[in-house]
Amino acid sequence: MEIISFRTPGLGDQSHLLTHEGRGVLVDPQRDVDRFTAKAAELDVELRFVLETHLHNDYLSGGEQVALRTGAQLVLPAAAAAAYPHTPAFHLEDIPGERGLSIRPIHTPGHTPEHTSYLVLLDGEPVAVFSGGSLLVSSAGRPDLLGPERARTLARLQHGSLHRLAGLPGGVKLLPTHGEGSFCTSTGAGRYTSTIAEEAAGNPLLAIGDVETFADELLAAPLPIPAFYRYMGPANTLGVPPMPPLAVPALTVEDLADQPNGTRVVDIRPRSRQAGGLLRGSIGIELDIDFGSWAGWLLPYRAPLVLVADPGQDVAEAVTQLAQIGVDTVRGVIVDPGPAADQTFELLDLAAFAARAARPGAQLLDVRMPGEHAAAAPPGAIHRFLPDLVTDGIPAELDVSRPVLVACGSGRRASIAAGLLLAAGHRPVVLNDAGVADLLQFPAAF
Repeated sequence: MEIISFRTPGLGDQSHLLTHEGRGVLVDPQRDVDRFTAKAAELDVELRFVLETHLHNDYLSGGEQVALRTGAQLVLPAAAAAAYPHTPAFHLEDIPGERGLSIRPIHTPGHTPEHTSYLVLLDGEPVAVFSGGSLLVSSAGRPDLLGPERARTLARLQHGSLHRLAGLPGGVKLLPTHGEGSFCTSTGAGRYTSTIAEEAAGNPLLAIGDVETFADELLAAPLPIPAFYRYMGPANTLGVPPMPPLAVPALTVEDLADQPNGTRVVDIRPRSRQAGGLLRGSIGIELDIDFGSWAGWLLPYRAPLVLVADPGQDVAEAVTQLAQIGVDTVRGVIVDPGPAADQTFELLDLAAFAARAARPGAQLLDVRMPGEHAAAAPPGAIHRFLPDLVTDGIPAELDVSRPVLVACGSGRRASIAAGLLLAAGHRPVVLNDAGVADLLQFPAAF
């Protein structure tokens, strides 16, 4: 038996392909299914099962499309009640496979009510468990994504689910879906796989015996919830269409006048190129592993999009990341916008930025998450988390007549904020390749 994991770092998730004697089991596949089916074909493996642990809150599933394409049996938690054909998985009712392989569903509610883990047995012996968003490496799946009204109930259920999984034999390999970088984890998950014995010994949440204390811990400092999450569960319940074409038309700046109302322009070039000039009204989100997540969080969901890219940039990767969260609305790409991109901002290294911050009357905007700001707040800084610049607007106390120094943890979020500030008439100055923690340690910054 072999298990191959497919990481999607920008969403902090992983899908798994189990192979055994020419048969395959695919677990929690994302919408861009070609990478999974190609690997199965490369290994000459026939996919027999596609397992979904839950109705995902953070991405669109490719499970239905893989099943339709390959003839594999699609298995979902019985309580999911999805609107497309599937085999319902019931608690402890084994799903027989072939050649000594069988799958045992274990109802593990907490991350979602229907959440089900899948224990893999070879010749009757448990060898691995796909735990989805239940027991994670040194963590657990969040119980608050379905709203604060249900969060405590789900947190209590998560306590029981974690201990149910921890009761499996210690040698069982733990293969969660969520991990480092996912907003579905309740605390910072580190490694991506583990064993039951390692988690029983080292997962701090398993050391909490009292269910109410456990719920308090899970709910004490919840992370923000990306805006696009609200659309994922309903879409995964009703069914997800195939991926859109990854090739998009080439457009010119002049073509923007012909786009539908509400079209948003997203500049995916490196921030150094964006600083030299953004198109008016555009937002700069440089292409990186989390491009899709930030675009889905900051832009109106499924608004028509036009991308701005440098020659040779991987536009198909940008389209893929957007499609993973259901944004199939890219109408085209402008390659090198030229002199029309005349909205500029400053990018400064740590020393130059610190010198500017030390000037009398300097105004500093911190766009990190609330928890980051609470842990280390620059003196006199105005704090507004990056997505809140969209929902709540630019802080009124920022003086439009003076430059706004913007910082985050590395420069990525600050450079995105620059486009929003430009649109509001401000002059952004971005701390690049450094963050607030570096600034606080820099001599004479404040």
